[in-house]
Amino acid sequence: MHSKFMSIVLVLVSLLFLGAGQAIAKDKLVIFHAGSLAVPMEKMEKEFEAKHPNIDVQREVGGSTKMARLISEVGKPADIMASADFKVIDNNLIPDHATWNIRFASNELVLAYTDKSRHANEITSENWYKILQREDVEWGHSDPDLDPCGYRSLMVLQLAEKFYGIDGLYDDLVANRPKKNIRPKSVELVNLLKSGHMDYAWEYRSVAVQHDLKYMTLDEHINLGNYRYDNFYKQAEVEVSGKEPGTTITKSGKSITYGVTMTDDAENPEAAKAFLQYMLDKQGGLRILKAMGQPPFIPARIPDKEMLEKLPKEIKELVVVKE
Repeated sequence: MHSKFMSIVLVLVSLLFLGAGQAIAKDKLVIFHAGSLAVPMEKMEKEFEAKHPNIDVQREVGGSTKMARLISEVGKPADIMASADFKVIDNNLIPDHATWNIRFASNELVLAYTDKSRHANEITSENWYKILQREDVEWGHSDPDLDPCGYRSLMVLQLAEKFYGIDGLYDDLVANRPKKNIRPKSVELVNLLKSGHMDYAWEYRSVAVQHDLKYMTLDEHINLGNYRYDNFYKQAEVEVSGKEPGTTITKSGKSITYGVTMTDDAENPEAAKAFLQYMLDKQGGLRILKAMGQPPFIPARIPDKEMLEKLPKEIKELVVVKE
């Protein structure tokens, strides 16, 4: 009898711990996001957790393409995915892993550097491409196969060739960039710049601002920062790895637009909806982006009414239909 009683107690204790474990798991909110969002997302996390002490935001940072593929190909669980290129969500997560995609911010590419960079005292927005061709200059960018900033960096170089009318400029520039200077994500280049191991790196303007880097702005025909120049931007094309091993897809130039979605199998959908409601509010996450040098879309955008109807009611009022 005593043995039977003890068995029942053990079962009840086990169930109690199991229930507690499930409750803790429900409070965890997993967000995958682009490296260029690391600083504003850190601040958003703190603000959101202060308002929702029962939710533990756990962020995983990396190149947007890599993070989306961790969800779609590796099967890693994530509640929210925020990408530096909204097309990454369209191409990797919709329709199998997500239903909608909200565009919430823009950016532009700049050439970042420091006081330690060679020729820092003479570089200008007119001669930057000449500086990058000098043999003593170390410059780099992120991996085009893993990070949108990588293929956008190459697009900038292609557009510079067209804008300045200098045949072969793209090839000449790339020839002076060793493969070791291609890093998995753009924010890794920040430390190389600050340590003096690299002179110049292609970054988003917001990243340069957030990390107190010097940076050279470029003509709007080149910087991918103005949708009015999309017809010019689309002349740039970069081949990157496709979904299946050994395959490639061609990316065409387009103004920089960030996207965010909630995955269909989010383990904590209520927390995800609450975070998105905060993130897309002009007094919440969008305010933080603006303060940190990244222009938000106020209100955030979605491409058509059909997709708008699929949004959770908590965030529908924060979004407008705009192509």
